[in-house]
Amino acid sequence: MSSHRRRRDDGRSSRRQRRTRSRSALGELTFSVGHVERLLREGHYAQRLSSSAPVFLAAILEYLTAKVLELAGMEAQKSGRRRITPELVDMAVHNNALLSGFFGTTTISQVAPARE
Repeated sequence: MSSHRRRRDDGRSSRRQRRTRSRSALGELTFSVGHVERLLREGHYAQRLSSSAPVFLAAILEYLTAKVLELAGMEAQKSGRRRITPELVDMAVHNNALLSGFFGTTTISQVAPARE
């Protein structure tokens, strides 16, 4: 080849810049890794922070959110409702043994008492 540019196997030029992908996209996550990292740094939870810590925490938060919403959706179907309300999220968490133990005494929803 007399050309000064090398060709890759797929025919693209090696001089072409590749688009940078976010850490959320690399980890195939919906939750923002950058946002989680900023919260970890601003919270001063530790003096040092590894590069994988915010990715791991974002993945855990995304999984827990999906699980809680899945259980709340099943509660909504059981009760014949079309929307997930805070009360259904509360029921879903407290009816699941693992989540109930994990959240402990956390208040998920506060329902105002009925006015007379």
